[in-house]
Amino acid sequence: MKSIKIAAAVFIALALILVLLAAGCTQPASPSGSASSAPNGTVGILETAGVGPMPSLLATGQIDGYIAWQPVVEAGVESNIGQVAVYSKDLPPAGEWSDHPQNVFVVRKDFYAQNPDFVNDFSALNLAATQYINDHPQETAAIDADWLAGGQNFTYGNVSVSSVTVVNNSLPTIEFSNNPSDSWKASTSDFVQALINLGTVKGYVANSSNQDAVLYNFQPYTSATAILASKNVTKPAPVQNTVGVGYLLAVDHSALFVAVKDWQYFNDTYGIALKPEDLTAAKPAVADFLVNGQKIATVNLVPANAGPNLMQLAATNSIQMSYVGVPPAISAIDIGTPITIAYPIDNLGSGLVVANGAPAQDWQSFAAWAKERSDAGKPLVIAAPGKGSIQDVMIRSALQSSGIAVTEVKV
Repeated sequence: MKSIKIAAAVFIALALILVLLAAGCTQPASPSGSASSAPNGTVGILETAGVGPMPSLLATGQIDGYIAWQPVVEAGVESNIGQVAVYSKDLPPAGEWSDHPQNVFVVRKDFYAQNPDFVNDFSALNLAATQYINDHPQETAAIDADWLAGGQNFTYGNVSVSSVTVVNNSLPTIEFSNNPSDSWKASTSDFVQALINLGTVKGYVANSSNQDAVLYNFQPYTSATAILASKNVTKPAPVQNTVGVGYLLAVDHSALFVAVKDWQYFNDTYGIALKPEDLTAAKPAVADFLVNGQKIATVNLVPANAGPNLMQLAATNSIQMSYVGVPPAISAIDIGTPITIAYPIDNLGSGLVVANGAPAQDWQSFAAWAKERSDAGKPLVIAAPGKGSIQDVMIRSALQSSGIAVTEVKV
């Protein structure tokens, strides 16, 4: 594919006040310039601070679409801000993302070496929470809505939609599973290759003759499965230092939300619990990890804007465990961050949203629209949540596969 450079003029046009999922805000106008000579056109990628700004940017015409995790995909639809052009499972190359991994649970290697029983018990809680999500979707939706929006509506500018409705619509688009099967590992390898192709992975992972050994340690999953099967929880020694656990404000990380919010259920059913210190908080910041009623550790629950931010926290030992997207985890390991992937959290759950009425109902029509706009000298601008995030990798890979050039939109 011929390399194309497009001059882009970006103007600050509107100050946005965001009440959900936003920790920062970028506000570019759509770029203008000469038409691309690339065979299939050019698309500009705008990296935002997380997904929070995206619906408002789309509603005000500052971007033409966004690729995001749930619930922001369904929030755009429910609010009539946009329409889903394509869910991530249908992005090209054909079939590559049909059952793609989404998020994983990662652990710092040194922390696991020092606290294996604690990590195994915490993992048992994650596996139990996954089963809870699949068995109790309505209860999960209510818990998620409370955590993500304090039980109130999601609000984007002057548009407000029911958080419970949005989460209810989001959950069926996600497959919650912790099984690191051979097919799951093969799909993760697709992400590795996509990252290599994009030039962002070129270190330990890219050069390893045994990528599985570099990426994974499934012992926490194996131990957690045995704990739940035997109903016999090994009580770890108390952890002296506070444990940091990272996560995103995403439906994908529902396992954490239900474990904390319905802690009494898990305590009574499994003898493992993550009890919030403030039982009244919509989004607890600190919890006590309990095994058979005894406190084992104080856990700080640390939210971030996107996966790469979580991996920066892991690199500095600010968090010891994290729920995070597959590509950020791979990229972090590639540059030497001492973490390992312990097991999956979920699959699927991302989507490309475009403005209502846009001529894009699937990837083919989106690609045709991109070429039409590029030929007219007004390339599409698509927002992605941070360089190296799972959504950023997928949209870049899809565009590359379709022969569409990518430029960076800066502010």
